[in-house]
Amino acid sequence: MYFVIMGCGRVGSTLALALEQRGEQVAVIDQDESAFRRLGPTFEGRRVTGVGFDRETLVRAGIRDAYAFAAVSSGDNSNILAARVARETFDVDHVVARIYDPARAEIYQRLGIPTVATVRWTADQVLRRLVPQGAVQLHTDPSGRVTLAEVPPHRSWIGSPLRVIERETGTRVAYLTRLGEAMLPAPDTVLQEGDLLQLLVQTDRLADVEAQLAATKPAD
Repeated sequence: MYFVIMGCGRVGSTLALALEQRGEQVAVIDQDESAFRRLGPTFEGRRVTGVGFDRETLVRAGIRDAYAFAAVSSGDNSNILAARVARETFDVDHVVARIYDPARAEIYQRLGIPTVATVRWTADQVLRRLVPQGAVQLHTDPSGRVTLAEVPPHRSWIGSPLRVIERETGTRVAYLTRLGEAMLPAPDTVLQEGDLLQLLVQTDRLADVEAQLAATKPAD
């Protein structure tokens, strides 16, 4: 898969190198050509000097072929603008933006751009939003019968009350992570774009639940 990253600071360079180590193709955009030194001499991806929300710069970076786009520069406005251009102009499905101001993150979330606030920031959080990893087992009880797993749902489940997800999958929603912070949901909590969903599931049903949530939500 092909990834485009805007910003070659500590997070952007870490993310680019992590993706390349996974065998992915990567392009990194930064206005400051000297920033690419953080990638080191062995980095084989593209280095594109320019403004990350400029359409011509994005085209030079290969945005039309991108599976995912991450905006992780030092400016909130630049990040959200670039993320919106990637999503709305170039139809990139998997987009995430770094936001320094957590109070603004929810506003951007409503625009359909998953965000992560800097106070909770790690490159691993970005990877989990960009790269399809399937179910991630977080904990299994000593008997091995019950697992706490992070299971990525298909986009069609967004807007569903969590009680519907529980009913359809036979699982329990232990908690969810929204805007970088864990929360205990109420029965009427609705799944929003960018939420990370953590489920309690019988271990022998994990694969079935993963397949069920990866598919389009059944009609009501």
